[in-house]
Amino acid sequence: MRIGEFARRTGTSQRMLRYYEQQGLLWPRRGTGGYREYAEDDTDTVRRIRMLLAAGLNTRTIAELLPCTVADGERLVPACSGLVPGLERERERIDRAMADLLAARTALDALVAAAPGVDATGAEICLAADG
Repeated sequence: MRIGEFARRTGTSQRMLRYYEQQGLLWPRRGTGGYREYAEDDTDTVRRIRMLLAAGLNTRTIAELLPCTVADGERLVPACSGLVPGLERERERIDRAMADLLAARTALDALVAAAPGVDATGAEICLAADG
């Protein structure tokens, strides 16, 4: 099927499908005139790509992991035991990012808590020297 129909079927934009191809995640065949032609099993590949993206992985990592994954209903499972170390590495990266975000939120909470309120008339208070 051509890219327009494939995009409708997968719920993925044509632009994103081209990007997946550019990143080495999807390999449509080329038909007459160079048009991309997708097979039915490419639908499963796009679904697995989207699941891995939703898990917070970047396309470079997905390119490494994709060949060793299979869809099992609504979830994705490793098909190769060698996949586990890469998944654990990504989980650790996400844990670090979450810790950084929590620290940033805590810092913002402290700023909000320390901010002056409003005076008796409802006017904002500014403690800055020129404010």
